[in-house]
Amino acid sequence: PQTRAMPSSTDPQFQTRLHALWQGIVDDNPQEAQPFFFPKTAYIQLKALSNAAGDYDYRLLGYFNLDVHAAHRLLGAGAAAQRAQLVGIDVPTADAEWMLPGSEENKISYYRLYGSRVRYTLDGRPHSFGIFSLLSWRGQWYAIHFGPWPRWERYGDVLQPQ
Repeated sequence: PQTRAMPSSTDPQFQTRLHALWQGIVDDNPQEAQPFFFPKTAYIQLKALSNAAGDYDYRLLGYFNLDVHAAHRLLGAGAAAQRAQLVGIDVPTADAEWMLPGSEENKISYYRLYGSRVRYTLDGRPHSFGIFSLLSWRGQWYAIHFGPWPRWERYGDVLQPQ
């Protein structure tokens, strides 16, 4: 069941999933990055949609995969040459909002958080990109929209690269 426990970005499980996201970006392999993405079984429990599984597979996971490819392109040759290094992630937990049933087509509550940023270096120089939104599930943060949202066309993108 869902909990009201506030997730922590320093939690070892979260950090392991963050490293999986980074490795998936570096390797241009969305499947490798998928542990960072909101779990399908949780999404089906969470959303009051007639076909939550289909929405997850086609829309959400489809965009996530495209966005992982876009993040890989952002790193350029630095990814393959191992010149890009993960530094960490900024997760402004104080900005998390507890979403009540009925909002965002949900059946149960969860925390939603905007404004997280993945920090990395490329050739020793600092860079970052945003994650549009994280959702909580059982006291853990997961990406639900990695790149900019909403998008009305199917393409991968990186949120506010710096």
